[in-house]
Amino acid sequence: MARITIKDIAKEAGVSVSTVNRLLKGEGGLKGATAQAIKDAANKLGYHGLRTIDYRLSAQRPKVKFGFLLLQPTRTFYKMLGAALEAAAARSETPAIETHIVFAEDLSPDFFASKLLELGETCNAIGIVAPVHPQITRVIDEVSGAGIPIFGLISELSATGSFNYVGLDNWKVGRMSAWAFHKFSQKPGKIGVLVGNHRFRCQEMNEAGFRSYFREYAPEFQLIESIPTFETRSIAQEVTEQLLAEHPDLSGLFISGGGISGALSALRSSGKAGIIDCVGYELMEPTREALLDGTLSMVISHPLQRLAETTIAGMIKSKLEGATHSTQTTILPFDIFTRENI
Repeated sequence: MARITIKDIAKEAGVSVSTVNRLLKGEGGLKGATAQAIKDAANKLGYHGLRTIDYRLSAQRPKVKFGFLLLQPTRTFYKMLGAALEAAAARSETPAIETHIVFAEDLSPDFFASKLLELGETCNAIGIVAPVHPQITRVIDEVSGAGIPIFGLISELSATGSFNYVGLDNWKVGRMSAWAFHKFSQKPGKIGVLVGNHRFRCQEMNEAGFRSYFREYAPEFQLIESIPTFETRSIAQEVTEQLLAEHPDLSGLFISGGGISGALSALRSSGKAGIIDCVGYELMEPTREALLDGTLSMVISHPLQRLAETTIAGMIKSKLEGATHSTQTTILPFDIFTRENI
């Protein structure tokens, strides 16, 4: 077979030989569509220098840096979210995206504020999962005021819609969870509610939706006052054990916040696993196992790949539009899992 030449590529791509040479030499100035046509032609013909073309195309792509501030690095869900964001960024053909992910080592306002300021110094857009707190809100205002778009992930940053948001309709999540208890229960009973931290707007809305359903459709159920787990496994286990001891007739448990593995452990060690109806949050290895062994009745989960892709697309759009970018709220459909569909 004759060796493929630059002239062959130019003919196949419908461009001049000099245009192909400009790309190979990295001289730049080519339109993206022209450069892509040359690459496609080289790939089709089996050109031996395809790797060089790929390198030149990569070098010509505009580059951006997106920062993310997620919750504790020990939590499976946020590791999964971080991986999904990195994968979505890697799939972007243009611009070339560098991701910088920071996991909150603690949930103090000081930590969030300082890390957000650091990300604002080097990133073109920032996605964060954060509690609502005056100190954090002040820094968010400062960073966004400097022209850095802020995207609230999972939990809304403001009730006014003044910041971008990608996540679920958390009020509906709470209503759906309540519906499940209503339909699962053999008879009305006591239901405990665990939240991670009331300063996360998503969890406040979960609980509001949960209680509103029972007020409307099943007032005969008794909802116990919510108990915070502070997004920690050990605390979740401790408060669940205490809840079971104080309410031996408990018939249901809604785990709306972090620390779910601790709550599941308490249910198993108490012998109440599979006896108490239990609804949790996010499909991951601990919750998958709990569905299979009957500790959990149902799991409501974020569609992680779609959330990540929507976030990255929104950040790219905000970068392209610059000062003309208007904030957007993107509500994603949530996934529902039981033992029968995992």
